[in-house]
Amino acid sequence: NPKDIFEKSVQIQIEKLILERFEKDKKLVIQKTEDISKLVVLMEEYFNEAIFSSGNGSKKVLNIKEKIQAINLTNGGIEVLSKLQNELVVAASSIEQEINSVTNKLENGKSKVEELEEKINSLENELNKTKQENRKDFLTQVLTRKAFNEEMVKVENSYSRLKTQYAVIFFDIDHFKKVNDTYGHECGDVVLSTFGKILEKSIRDIDLVARYGGEEFIAIIHFNLDRELLMLLKRIKSIVTENSFIYQDKKLKITFSAGVTIRNKYPTYDIALQKADSLLYKAKDSGRNKILLDNGIEI
Repeated sequence: NPKDIFEKSVQIQIEKLILERFEKDKKLVIQKTEDISKLVVLMEEYFNEAIFSSGNGSKKVLNIKEKIQAINLTNGGIEVLSKLQNELVVAASSIEQEINSVTNKLENGKSKVEELEEKINSLENELNKTKQENRKDFLTQVLTRKAFNEEMVKVENSYSRLKTQYAVIFFDIDHFKKVNDTYGHECGDVVLSTFGKILEKSIRDIDLVARYGGEEFIAIIHFNLDRELLMLLKRIKSIVTENSFIYQDKKLKITFSAGVTIRNKYPTYDIALQKADSLLYKAKDSGRNKILLDNGIEI
C-alpha cells in the first residue's frame, strides 16, 4: 500500500535498508581497492628481485676485475688470464640468465598491471555512474536537493566574481494531494515525473532545476534581460496548463504556483531563497495557478 510510505515504522525500515546497501557498496569498493595493494606488493617483489639479481651479477664481475688487476703478466700471467676468461664467460652467462628471468617476471607483472588497470578503470566508471545517479532524484530525474545545494556554491561563486544575474524560482504543483487521493500515488508519480521533465527541458545547461521536496521544485535561471525571464516563465506555464497530463486512460489538468526573486536585489542567496518561498505561498494562498515575481508582476 503506497500510503504506508508515510508511516514512521516503514520509514525507519527504509532507512535501515539504505544503510545496509551503503555498507555493502562500501565493502565492494574496499574489495576492489585491495587489488591495488596487491599490485604494489607484487611490483615491490619484482623490483627487489631485479635489484638483488643485478647486484649479484655486479659482485661476480667486480671479483673478476680485482683478480685481473692483481695479475702479474711477467710471472705466468697468460695462464691466469685464460682461467679468468672462462670465469668471465660463466659470469656473463649467469648475468644473462638472471636478466632474462627478471625480464620475464616484469613482463608477466606488466600484464597483471594492465589487467588491474582495466579493472580500476571499470570501477572508476561504475563509481562515476553511481555518483551521477545519486545526484538525480530517482523519480523526476532532476537534481536532488543535496546536489542542488552543492551546485549553488558554484553559482554563488560565479555571481560574486562576475555578477552573473540569475533568478530563484520555487514551483509547487497545485492540489497535488487531491491527485494522489483521487487517482493513487502511482498517478501522482507520473505527474511529478512529467512536471520535472518539462522544467528540465525548459532550462539551459548553465541553469539548475531540482526537486526540493514532495511536489515542490526549485530552479536557478540565468538571464540578461527581464523579458527573457518572463518569456521562460510564460512558456512553462503555457506548456503545463494548456496540455493534459496522461495517466493510463485519464487526462488530468494540472496547474502550479510559483514565487520568483532576482538575486541582485538581496544581500545573500539565502534571503533571496526565503523571499521566493514566501512569494510561492502567497501565490497559493491567493488562489493558486499563478506566478508572483518580487517586482510585483503576476503571471
